[in-house]
Amino acid sequence: MTQLTGGDLLAESLAAQGVDQIFGIPGVQLDAAADALFSRTEKISFTCARNEQATTYMADGYARSTDKEGVAMVVPGPGVLNALSGLATAYSANSPVLLLAGQIDSKAIGRGLGALHEIPDQSGHLSRLTKWSAMARSADEIPGLVQEAFLQLRSGRPRPVALELPPDVLASFGSAPIPGIVSFEPTQPEQRLIEQAAALLRQARRPLIYVGGGVLASGASKALQALAESLEAPVLMSENGRGALDARHRLAFDALALRAFREDADLVLAVGSRFVSTFGTAMETGSAKVILLNAEEADLTDPRPAELRIHADADAGLKAITAALGSLSRESRESEFASVREWLDLQFQDIAPQREYLSAIRASLPDDGVFVSEFTQVGYAASACYPAYAPRTYIGPGYQGTLGYGFATALGVKAADRNRAVVSVNGDGGFSWTLQELSTAKRYGLGLVTIVFNDGFFGNVRRIQKNRYGARYFASDLTNPDYGELAGAFGIARAMATTPAELRGVLAEAVPANEPILIEVPVGEFPSPWHLIHEGIPRPAPLEPDAHLVAAGALK
Repeated sequence: MTQLTGGDLLAESLAAQGVDQIFGIPGVQLDAAADALFSRTEKISFTCARNEQATTYMADGYARSTDKEGVAMVVPGPGVLNALSGLATAYSANSPVLLLAGQIDSKAIGRGLGALHEIPDQSGHLSRLTKWSAMARSADEIPGLVQEAFLQLRSGRPRPVALELPPDVLASFGSAPIPGIVSFEPTQPEQRLIEQAAALLRQARRPLIYVGGGVLASGASKALQALAESLEAPVLMSENGRGALDARHRLAFDALALRAFREDADLVLAVGSRFVSTFGTAMETGSAKVILLNAEEADLTDPRPAELRIHADADAGLKAITAALGSLSRESRESEFASVREWLDLQFQDIAPQREYLSAIRASLPDDGVFVSEFTQVGYAASACYPAYAPRTYIGPGYQGTLGYGFATALGVKAADRNRAVVSVNGDGGFSWTLQELSTAKRYGLGLVTIVFNDGFFGNVRRIQKNRYGARYFASDLTNPDYGELAGAFGIARAMATTPAELRGVLAEAVPANEPILIEVPVGEFPSPWHLIHEGIPRPAPLEPDAHLVAAGALK
């Protein structure tokens, strides 16, 4: 049989699973893998980032904006450690990312000899941030391990996996066959439980459906809409579930609406959601009964009180419930829906400045355009009220709340489909984490529209110091570059907008141009959105502008 290097077996195995894009940075422990990829550029493209942190962010963006897995490749030790923030974000956001992690020579692993890039228990670090991880001990093991990695990625709850590859294994030879593409059967619901759920839903007069990222992961949007319309039930979308139902649909609502609907709701069907608060406590649903439907068994347990718990894929479960319900006759709840929408509009007036910018962005994006949020003031508001019109068109950081993830993640989204409009929203604080990836955007011609809202501070830190600590400001101010000059240094277009109307005008040209551009938006302090995002936080007092911002002319 033909002998191939471990690197060749790796590349062929990845291609057999449909991989056509890898985000990574080469290095000495990966030489044999890099050489194998050099010979297969017609099958697999390689995007070389400027920091390993960006590789897993890009892979995450690629995965969450498509129905494919994202793949990253980094050297061991410091390379793996740099990549862990992106891996942790992918873990929190249920993103199917494969990290190909270099290792030191097999014979040196665990001996503490101080080999180049050696760290104690790299395998242990990876195992804690993945649903599955393994190490290849021979070239012939690689195809089978790649097959298992993709089985894990494509079954159950989507989360990252990792495969460690020592350099001697990549350089050695083997002749193992390359397995075909992995297929799997989604977890099917138990029919007895489906019948019970249907009975409860038939009895309910004011049911509501609360959905999370599991609906998107299983491609269950059509099944969700069919069930919601049959039940005349509002669909409340968590941040991870945003876009599961077109925000313009009469049954589509932001998650904040739960605070209004639960006053009269008698049943909540929670689908593909962890269904806990940001602080890990049970969701407040009033007196309504709760049905949980989830592909992850751990998300069917306490602290979630439930009348019924169904372990199943979201698409399979929703279709089964709809079939069991049969034909229903329901009275219109349009007056109730209108009342809740009025209530929502009143609540969102508290963040009117952020919503104006979000409206400008939404108006500039086509229906399938992707909004990649960030932990910044406009991004926080987006998590509560950005109207996504299609699945996989809104991407946030999940519960990890990773400051600085957004720009590199958006590059991965753009790499997945170069003709799709993508906008990355950043603050000046978070953007600094990966701003060097402007080089990547330029090198690979990724026509990402990048917006930096520049207030000169870590905004949340400063707000807390102002409101809770008597304006004793500590390490919350920033020294920023001239963003126009920064973009110019990388040969990227630049623009500035000082109002939502100006931003809309800039975006009207930037989005269809499909070229990399950096847009700076100087802003002052925004009103706090946290009472709208985390229940129990009191509504803040109106803003009192900082004297230095008034003096600087940042507030108008």
